[in-house]
Amino acid sequence: MITKNLHKLTLDNTDFRRVLITNSHSQLVLMCINPGEEIGEEEHDLDQILYFVAGSGKAVFEGREEEFAAGDVANVPATTKHNFINTGDSPLKLFTIYSPPEHENATVHKTKAEADEAEHH
Repeated sequence: MITKNLHKLTLDNTDFRRVLITNSHSQLVLMCINPGEEIGEEEHDLDQILYFVAGSGKAVFEGREEEFAAGDVANVPATTKHNFINTGDSPLKLFTIYSPPEHENATVHKTKAEADEAEHH
C-alpha cells in the first residue's frame, strides 16, 4: 500500500500526534511541536526513529544535548531517556517510526495536553 507524499502530509499536519500507519511490528506517526513546546522526556521499551521535516530544536539523550534542524534524523534505541524541544520560532514538523507500535491505531491528539491526559488514563 502506498501513502502519497509523506513530506506534504507532515508539513500539513497541525496535530501534536497523528498516527498514520500501524502494522504488527511498526508504526508511523506525524507530529507538530509548537515553538517553545516539547515532546516531553520519556523512556520506552521500543526503538524510535524521527525525521525532522521543518523547524529546528534541541534533542536531549540521557542528559546530553544536541541541536537538530530540518533534514536531520534522530535514532532513539529502546530504553534511552530522551526529549525533543522546539527552540525555533515556527512549528517543528516531523514523522517518527516506532518499532513495535507505541500508540493505538488511528490515534489523534490535537495538543500535547490532550496527549498527556490520554497517557494518564
